[in-house]
Amino acid sequence: MKKTYWMVLAACGALSAQQVVAPTGEQVGSVRGENAGNYNITNSFELGYRWNLVGGSMEEYRSDVNYRNGLRLLESSFSMNSKDGHGRYFDQILLNTTGLGNDPYEAATLRIQKNQLYRYDLMWRQNDYSNAGLTIAGGLHQMDTVMRLQDHEFTLFPQSHFRVRGGYSRNVQEGPMLSTSLELDNNTINSSGLPVFANLRQSWNEYRVGADVEFAGFRFTVLHRWDFFKQDTPYSAYGIATSAALGVPNDETTIQSFTKAAPIHGRNPGWLGNLVATHKRWAMNARISYLNGHNNFALSEFASGLSRFGTAANRQIAVLGSANRPMLTGDLNLSLFPTKKLTVVNNTSVNNLRISGDSSYTDIANGSNPGETLYFRFLGIRMVTNTTDVNYQSKNWLGIYGAYAYTDRLVRTIESFSLPTFANSSESDRYENSNHLHTGTLGIRMRPWKPLTASVEGSIGRANNPLTPISDRNYHTINGRVDYRTRKLQLSTAYKQVYNVNSPVSLSDFSSHSRNYSANGSWAPKDWFSLDAGYMKLHLDTVSGLAYFAGISRPSLQSMATFYRSNIHAANVGVRYAFRKRADLYLGYTITKDTGDGRATATNGVTDPAAALFASVQTFPLSYQSPLGRVSVRVSSKLRWNVGYQFYNYHEKFGVLGYYQNFHANTGYTSVTWAF
Repeated sequence: MKKTYWMVLAACGALSAQQVVAPTGEQVGSVRGENAGNYNITNSFELGYRWNLVGGSMEEYRSDVNYRNGLRLLESSFSMNSKDGHGRYFDQILLNTTGLGNDPYEAATLRIQKNQLYRYDLMWRQNDYSNAGLTIAGGLHQMDTVMRLQDHEFTLFPQSHFRVRGGYSRNVQEGPMLSTSLELDNNTINSSGLPVFANLRQSWNEYRVGADVEFAGFRFTVLHRWDFFKQDTPYSAYGIATSAALGVPNDETTIQSFTKAAPIHGRNPGWLGNLVATHKRWAMNARISYLNGHNNFALSEFASGLSRFGTAANRQIAVLGSANRPMLTGDLNLSLFPTKKLTVVNNTSVNNLRISGDSSYTDIANGSNPGETLYFRFLGIRMVTNTTDVNYQSKNWLGIYGAYAYTDRLVRTIESFSLPTFANSSESDRYENSNHLHTGTLGIRMRPWKPLTASVEGSIGRANNPLTPISDRNYHTINGRVDYRTRKLQLSTAYKQVYNVNSPVSLSDFSSHSRNYSANGSWAPKDWFSLDAGYMKLHLDTVSGLAYFAGISRPSLQSMATFYRSNIHAANVGVRYAFRKRADLYLGYTITKDTGDGRATATNGVTDPAAALFASVQTFPLSYQSPLGRVSVRVSSKLRWNVGYQFYNYHEKFGVLGYYQNFHANTGYTSVTWAF
C-alpha cells in the first residue's frame, strides 16, 4: 500500500461528489419509446447555452472548472431495438453523447449489434487541459492542451461459444506549452531557468486481435496487441529571454536563439491469455501477459546568446539512445467451496520487469568539446505475492473472514560509465535490494436485523527492508462500516485508519497517519421528493526526513524533519422536488475545506529563511464550495425547458510561494430537452 496515493484517492472521492448543474437529466418522452416498423425507438437531446462570469484567478478557474460561454449539445440519447431480435442489418443501435460543441469534457458512445453475428462498440472523449503552473515555476511552465481518446472494438459471433475480436485505440495530446531551459549557464547555483516555447505533440496507438472460446465450463481468451508511442515536440526560443526580465539581479544571461528536438518513439507488442472456469465446488481464474517494449530516443539542442557575465556563448547538446523493457506478469486465482458456509481463495501473482539500454551524450560549449559519456543501465524488478483468504459464514447473520499475504520483491541494477577520451575511465556498479512483506487481516460481518449490516476488520503488516522511505514497513489498518437500507431510506457510515512507521535511515525518517470518517444518507418518502446528503473527514499527517543544500557563502548538506498536515472536510446535499408533474426543482450544495493544522500564518512564526520556506509548504488550508439550483419545466410530454445556476468559490488561506489562486465564478445555462 502507498499511503499518500490512497489519501489522494480518498480526497478525490470526496470531490467527486461535486454536483454539476447541467445536463438536466429529467425524463422526456415515453420510457417505452415509439414503434417504427420492426423497431422500437427512443430519442432525446438537450440543446442549451452556457454562460459564466469569472473573477480572480482565471488560470485556476480554467484548471478546475473551465466551462465557458457558448452553445452546445449538453446531452443526447438514442436507442433503436428490433422488437423480435431479428432485424435485417442490426438489432440494436445505442448512441449517447455529453457536452458536444463547447464543453471542456466531451464524450460519445456508440453500439451497433446484430444478434449472433456482430457487435461494434465505440468510445470517444475529448478533454481540454489547462495549467498555468504558477506554483511550479512562476508561470514559466504552462500547458493549454487538448487530449482526444478513442476506442473501437469489433466482435464476431458475440453470443456464441466462439468469438473473434479486433480493436483499435488512439490517444492524442496536442497544444501549446511553455517550458524552461538553463542555457546558457547551468553550472552555478545562481543559474536561471529561461522560458522556451513548445508545441506538444504526442500520440499512442494500439491495434489488437483475439478470440474467446468456451467449452466444458471453461472460457479461454487470447489477445495479441501492438502498441506504438510517439512524441515529437519541437522547442523554440520564446522571443529574446533574459534573466533580468525574471528579476534576477546581476545576471546577464540571455537566450537569443534556441532550438530543440527530442523525439521519442516506442513500441510494445504483447500477448494476453486468460482462462476462467466455474464449478460447484471450485472456480479458477488464470491470467498471463507479456509485453516486449522497445524505445528509441534522440535529443538535439542548440542555444546561443550571452552568458551570465555578458560574454558571447553558445552550446550544443546531442543525445542518442535506446532501451528494451520486457515485462511478464501472471495471476492464478483458485477458489474452493468445500461447504455452503466455507470459502477459501488463494491468489498467486508474479511480476518480472527488466529495463536495459545505452545512450551517448555529447556537449559542445563555445566550440570546446568536453567529451562523450557512454552510459549503460540495467534495472530488474521481480515480485511474487501469495494471498490466502478464508470466509466462514457461521450463521445467517454472522460471518468471519481472515487473510494472510506474503510478498517477495527483488530489485537489481547495473550502472556503467566511461569517458572514451580518457583511458581506464570505465566503471561498473551493481546493486541489489530485496524486501519481504507479511500482512495479516481479520474481520467480521454481521446482519442482526434485515435492514442493518455491519463489518469491521483490521490488518497488520511488517516488512524487513523497505525499498523507499515511504514504503510499507510497520503498519496497521482499521476499517469499519455500517449500512441501513429500506425501500425509502438508506444510511451508511464508515471509518478507515492507516498508520505506517518507516525509518530505514536517519536522513529519511517517515511515518504517516490517516483517519477517514464518512456518512451518507438518501431519503425518498414520496415519488415527488428525495433528499441526498454526505459528509467526509480526512485527517492526514506525515513526518519525513529531508536533506538539502543551503548556506550563504558556500552551500552545505543539511538535514531536518519536515511535517505535512491536512484536515479535509467535504459535505454535499441535494434536494429534488416535483410540482405535480409540471416542473422539477433541484437544489444542491457542495463544500470541501482543508483546515490544515490551524496555524495563523504560512511560516508559523519561523524567521530562518530556509526553515520558513519549508514551513510554508507544510499545510495548505483552503476552501472550495459550490451551491447550485435548477428548474426543469414540462412544456409537453416531449418537450422541457430548463434553466440553472451554479456558483464556484475557491479560496486559499496561504498563497503557495506567494501566488494566491483564488477565484469566484457565476455560471449558468438554459436549454430545451426534446424527445422525438
